[in-house]
Amino acid sequence: MMRRVVIIGGGPAGLMAAEQLAALNGVQVEIFDAMPSFGRKFLMAGKGGMNITHAEPLPDFIGRYGQRAGQIAPLLELFSPQALRDWIHGLGVETFIGTSGRVFPTEMKAAPLLRAWLHRLRGQGVRFHVRHRWLGWGDDGSLRFATPDGEVFVHAAATVLALGGGSWAKLGSDGRWVDVLRAAGVSVAPLQPANCGFDVAWSAHFRERFAGQPVKPVVGSCGQLRQQGEFNITDSGIEGGLVYALAAPLRDALLAGEVAELHLDLAPGRSLERLRADLAKPRGRDSLANHLRRRLGIEGVKAGLLRELCPPEVLTAADRLAAAIKALPLPVTATRPIDEAISTAGGVRFEALDAALMLRDHPGVFVAGEMLDWEAPTGGYLLTACFASGHRAGSGAADWLRR
Repeated sequence: MMRRVVIIGGGPAGLMAAEQLAALNGVQVEIFDAMPSFGRKFLMAGKGGMNITHAEPLPDFIGRYGQRAGQIAPLLELFSPQALRDWIHGLGVETFIGTSGRVFPTEMKAAPLLRAWLHRLRGQGVRFHVRHRWLGWGDDGSLRFATPDGEVFVHAAATVLALGGGSWAKLGSDGRWVDVLRAAGVSVAPLQPANCGFDVAWSAHFRERFAGQPVKPVVGSCGQLRQQGEFNITDSGIEGGLVYALAAPLRDALLAGEVAELHLDLAPGRSLERLRADLAKPRGRDSLANHLRRRLGIEGVKAGLLRELCPPEVLTAADRLAAAIKALPLPVTATRPIDEAISTAGGVRFEALDAALMLRDHPGVFVAGEMLDWEAPTGGYLLTACFASGHRAGSGAADWLRR
């Protein structure tokens, strides 16, 4: 008799779990998703160029997961970034390493990869169910789903939950599962925005003059994190790659009720001593704006940030202005709403799981992907951990069924 194995969530983690289980004899693997089609957030992530993983050495790669590096490391040791690339090649999709070390499919798109993957899963006998929203468990332990035709109940020999985080609700990751799991006694850390923008109390003049403009090149720092990059001024605050890379400490400072500041080095190619010397040179009849432009090459939005964030007594003192240029404090007031974030932090705590990602208090139920309590910067790290956790949950469920 065939045993039914249910995967809930049709993103990378759920599909990868299904692939590990499909090879097991005597099981029927079925994937359920609330949306009308699979992999919607995956497709959106690849809209501007599918950054699938990163080619840096594995120890450095693991370090990108911060406080949860110890929990993510075993997953990546079983399914490494290189293993992910090899797996993609097995789907007939080639990859290349960009100048930044980021890894992309040659076509730079997610759709060909997803099509080939779904085709292979169907060939392995996996069944797909769309417009099935998981509601939790029935009194008899069955899985409850809301469908266009009413509620249905499904009995499963094993279940993998891969419902995503709490951002981009319109693509399926709405975080509704948090209340369901908490009601079942599962320890879940609150979902928080990650890789997100922040609100800044801009003056009306600065907002009207500079909203939409990029700030580059700069070095940003917050706490122990320091990175070079660029970001954009928005009508409400700041967003972009550099901001996302430093979002975690900024967010955590806000949550702790502390002052949250992004410190900017507006002249990363010049030392503080050189700035002081250049600024100390006579201005003559030059305005401050012309002096900054001629002596330091600082103009436009960078000069605007100095005027916006520095009091007059700093702008008129060469030593203090030089220090501000090298470490300009940009205070943020709030994260942007969670649904605007690229990803979320928080989720099912690893302490509630065994090494195979099975819930300790719910035998036969495994968890994968962004539902887990981890976060990482953009650059391929998010997707890689989703794939790796799906691989581990699927293989863990297969081992559990064998036993």
